Amino acid sequence: MTSPERTERLVLPGVLTADQALATVRGILAVQREDGAIPWFRGHHLDPWDHTEAAMALDAAGEHAAAARAYEWLARHQNADGSWYAAYADGDADAVSDDGRETNFCAYVAVGVWHHYLSTGDEAFVDRMWPVVVAAVEFVLALQQPGGQIGWKREPDGTAVTDALLTGSSSVHQALRCALALAELRDDPQPDWELATGALAHAVRRHPERFLDKNRYSMDWYYPVLGGALTGAEAKARIEEGWDRFVVPGLGVRCVDPNPWVTGGESAELALALWVLGESDRALDVLRSIQHLRDTESGLYWTGYVFEDAAIWPVELTTWTAGSLLLAVAALGGDEATCAVFSGEALPVGLDPDCCA
Repeated sequence: MTSPERTERLVLPGVLTADQALATVRGILAVQREDGAIPWFRGHHLDPWDHTEAAMALDAAGEHAAAARAYEWLARHQNADGSWYAAYADGDADAVSDDGRETNFCAYVAVGVWHHYLSTGDEAFVDRMWPVVVAAVEFVLALQQPGGQIGWKREPDGTAVTDALLTGSSSVHQALRCALALAELRDDPQPDWELATGALAHAVRRHPERFLDKNRYSMDWYYPVLGGALTGAEAKARIEEGWDRFVVPGLGVRCVDPNPWVTGGESAELALALWVLGESDRALDVLRSIQHLRDTESGLYWTGYVFEDAAIWPVELTTWTAGSLLLAVAALGGDEATCAVFSGEALPVGLDPDCCA
C-alpha cells in the first residue's frame, strides 16, 4: 500500500496536498489489475500509451513494483511484429477491442522503460525489456515516410497508413530519443534510429505540410514542444500563438477549438510543456485550474468538463488523466527521473535535424 512518505515528492501547493497525492496514487492502484494491466477504468478498455503513462505516474510515486508489473503486461502481450493492438477490453481474457496498431502507442514503451530505469536503477529490468523496445521501435520505423514523418497506424489487415499525425509523430520523437538512451546504456549502437530521429525532428520543425491538418486540436499545438522537437524561441513562440485559442482561464485547456470543453489530460500535458520551457509559474496556474475535475472520493480526475453546460463529460474517471497530472506535478517538484525524461536535456538527439533535406 502506498505510504505518505513515498508521495511527499508529489505535494504541490494549490494542486495536491500529501493526502490528496496519496489518494490519487491509490486511485490508480485500485484500477490496476493483478496481472499489471491498467485500463482507463475498470470495465473499460486499455490502450498501450495510456497504460504506460499511468505506469510512469506510479514510478513517480515510488510504486516501482506496480509499475514493473505494468511493463511486464506489455512484454507478455506484444505481437510478433513488435506492435500492440490499439485497445484491449478489460477482463481476464484481454479480448482485443481495436486490432489496429498505432505507431505512437507502440513507441511509447521506450519512454516508460527509460523512466523506470532512471527511477530504480534496475539494469536487470532493462535487460528483460530491451528486446521489447527494439521490436517496438522497428515496427514504428517501418512506417516512417521519406519525409521523416511517421505513418500513424497499420490497419487490421496489415495495410500501412501513410498519413501522419503531428501529435503522434511528436510523441514518437520523444520515444526514439529514450530508445537511443537505452541503446547507449546497453552499449548497443543503433545508427538507423539516429537517422530516423533526426529526420523526424526535422519534419516536425520545418514541414507542417507533411502532417494531416489537425490544427483545431490542442495536442497538435503543444506536442511538438512536449515531444522535444521544438525548443527554445521556436517552442515559446508556438505556445504563445495558441494560448488564447486553447487556454480557458480558471478551467483548463480546450481539447478542440472552439468547443467549450476543457480536458484534464491535455491541461496536465500543457503544464509539462510549460515546465520544459522554464515557465513553471504558468504551469502551476494550469494545474491549479483543473482541480475542479478532481473526484474527492476516489482521488482520480474526470476526463473533461463542458463549461457552457456546467457538466462533467464524459462521466468517467480515467487513470491516464490522473497519471498525466501526477507526472506534471513530479516534474514541477523536481523528481529526477521525470525531469530527465521530459526535459530531454540528457537525451540523445540523433542526427542533427538541420542537416536533413
